[in-house]
Amino acid sequence: MDQKKGFAGKLIKIILPITIQNFMFSLVPISDAMMLVYLDQDQMSAVSLAAQAMFVLNIFLYAIVSGMSLFAAQYWGKGDIRSFEKMVGYSLKLSFPILLVFFGLGMFNPMGVMRIYTNDPVIIAHGMKYLRFVAFAYIFTGLAQIFGNVLKNSGLVIWSTVISVAMVISNVLLNAVFIYGLLGAPKLESRGAALATTISSAIGCISALILILVKKTIKIRIKDILKTDLDMRKDFSKYSGPLLFNNISWGIGFTMISVIIGHLNSDVVAANAIAAVVKDLVSCFCFALAAGGSIVVGNELGAGDLKHGKEYGDKIFKISIISGIILGLLTAASTPVVLRIVGLTPKAEYYLMWMLIMCSYYILGRSINSVVISGILAAGGDTKFGMICDTVTMWAFIVPVGALLAFVVKIPVVWVCFFLYLDEMVKIPVVYWYYKRYRWVKNIVNKEDA
Repeated sequence: MDQKKGFAGKLIKIILPITIQNFMFSLVPISDAMMLVYLDQDQMSAVSLAAQAMFVLNIFLYAIVSGMSLFAAQYWGKGDIRSFEKMVGYSLKLSFPILLVFFGLGMFNPMGVMRIYTNDPVIIAHGMKYLRFVAFAYIFTGLAQIFGNVLKNSGLVIWSTVISVAMVISNVLLNAVFIYGLLGAPKLESRGAALATTISSAIGCISALILILVKKTIKIRIKDILKTDLDMRKDFSKYSGPLLFNNISWGIGFTMISVIIGHLNSDVVAANAIAAVVKDLVSCFCFALAAGGSIVVGNELGAGDLKHGKEYGDKIFKISIISGIILGLLTAASTPVVLRIVGLTPKAEYYLMWMLIMCSYYILGRSINSVVISGILAAGGDTKFGMICDTVTMWAFIVPVGALLAFVVKIPVVWVCFFLYLDEMVKIPVVYWYYKRYRWVKNIVNKEDA
């Protein structure tokens, strides 16, 4: 009974703040979409597509931050603070060049970025304005993710949530100010959404860094950024290499789905923008369960308690199934409410209705796969399976067949979307089979315990 209470306490202590944090972050695109759609549906669509650049950036950042986190969780469980600090320094070193590249693309080649996603000249023009203003946010957001992950893995997850809430509140308020030109500010419309994002991300980055310096759970040293521990780099590459490849492969594939939808018609783009926001909002708990599960399981494995690590993984897996079913049904049930709130064209509302209904199965798959692949397996350093599974699903099935159905066979748009929403469901049987082999139950920071 005590062990059960210990598990529940650990999980709730981590998952609840992360759920709140994820929920608050999901409110940002909702704020952008709702404020812009009342001005112009094309501006809302443009910002939705332009935001795909941030999505691609997050592909790289996720690999770095997740790699850092899987080691940090085990280092923290082992009590090895110095190795934790070195890992943070190495993660920062890897991030800087990537952040500068995306800053350059947004600032100096926004047209090239927008042309990847659409050929509509009006949407491209609005998207270019957004990208130039949001370019600085790429740097602040990347650093904020690393600093926030340090807080989560060093027992300061509550503070990470407080910072996230502050970021979101400031973003929403600044959205209103700059999009509509309130309080004497200029009316910037889509550019206002970008400026609000940049300012709020700077607030989050600076606040997290100050908190790390004040709390002193770990130290961020310049020498750890400039000089790399070769053994650590080797271990990081071994486990994070597959994460990076997986995220690039899956992320580009997911972007290709946006490209397919973006070249159908503007009503589908608008409907998909709203559906994506709803999916991410409902998935807050799924992602929090994956992140929290990775930390809880990783702490046990890093401490050498493989038995409890395995038991915790089994319990979290069961929770992912139950929560996926509930959240999927809630998403479908929310359809009338969402349609009443948004101000889309009748055709866009028709597409959105079916997309939200399709979320009933999409969310179930997302819950199970994110918790198992990104949470439990990653906690034990098992990152290769996710790379193979996601790559094969996306590139051998969803993207080529989806493009074929949309542009060659030219089936109705709703059926194209139905197929594109299957990417999570088709993985479940093999994910379950692999999970039950328990290859992920191992200690990667103290191998004699494995």
